[in-house]
Amino acid sequence: MGFAAIAKVTDERWIACAVRDEIQFGMEPGGELKIETTICRDVRQSGEMVVINHVSEDDAFASHPTPALYGFQSYISVPIIRKDGVFFGTLCAIDPKPAHLKNQATISMFKLFADLIAFHLQSIEQLALAESTLLEERETAELREQFIAILGHDLRNPVGAVTNSAQLLLRTIPLNERGIRLVNIIQDSGYRMAGLIENIMDFARGRLGGGLVLSQSVNEQLEKTLNQVITELQVIWPDHIIETDFDLKTPVFCDSKRIAQLFSNILGNALTYGKAGKPVLVEAKSDDNEFTLSVINSCNKIPAAVIERLFQPFSRGEVKPNQQGLGLGLYIAAEISRAHGGTLNVISAEQETCFTLKIPQD
Repeated sequence: MGFAAIAKVTDERWIACAVRDEIQFGMEPGGELKIETTICRDVRQSGEMVVINHVSEDDAFASHPTPALYGFQSYISVPIIRKDGVFFGTLCAIDPKPAHLKNQATISMFKLFADLIAFHLQSIEQLALAESTLLEERETAELREQFIAILGHDLRNPVGAVTNSAQLLLRTIPLNERGIRLVNIIQDSGYRMAGLIENIMDFARGRLGGGLVLSQSVNEQLEKTLNQVITELQVIWPDHIIETDFDLKTPVFCDSKRIAQLFSNILGNALTYGKAGKPVLVEAKSDDNEFTLSVINSCNKIPAAVIERLFQPFSRGEVKPNQQGLGLGLYIAAEISRAHGGTLNVISAEQETCFTLKIPQD
């Protein structure tokens, strides 16, 4: 065939994408034909190929205006259909002389080339999409670093200054009852904001790349660490009773700061949702095989649907008036347990709920 082309064919336009011209047809890539003068329009409308061996002897096209307009006697046009079913255009060829095109070998060859073209068109689009996605991911990574930097410095440091100043006021300046109450409110708010910032930072690291960072070691003072968390939360919830049952027979290999963060999150959750006047029980045990930490509080049974999403980000139980938090605490706690190779589970009965952390030690 003296002329062959890959054409983009729409309802309104015929555009040459690639051309092989040995008969001086005069078409270049990017050139156009009037769509109404082409047989490719019929191929687009029917979705079926058109093959003509000899126009003058073809019953359907002997009197068709297109062959006379473009001066060909033999013709083939095969639809190019992408994998998603969208019609792209045609692979077509013409020649001024008759040619035996209606044979299995020729038709199969043109179909194969049309399929290959459709495959490469899809690949090009997928590559462009992948490059666009990669660029977006890089931009997201830069925003992540800026976000974490803002939280880590521009917010956490001022909050720390507020909390430390409140502690200094309580220790060094004589205050009346109202003044002490106001300073305690400032200090409690500082603790809450610091916890929220820490949870958001961990969420950003975990979801946007970087993951939770652990610094594990053998901890012989883990009981002291747990008691410090209880003391801090007791300041925020002075009217709640927290009972402990510690039996740490062996040192615990873990990241004590992360364990303290996990414990603060699940104990804070228990204090928030526990029944007023009912104590919260904290149990901690360790041996050569396992470290176990449990927090048990009296409350109504948690519905199964809520438990299913309890450790997902931004998930909370029934929200109480004036309750603070973003619903990240239990998600972060679960991520910390997972980073230690452990588990964090919840069992909720009619009168109490128990969160249990287990970290293997062997």
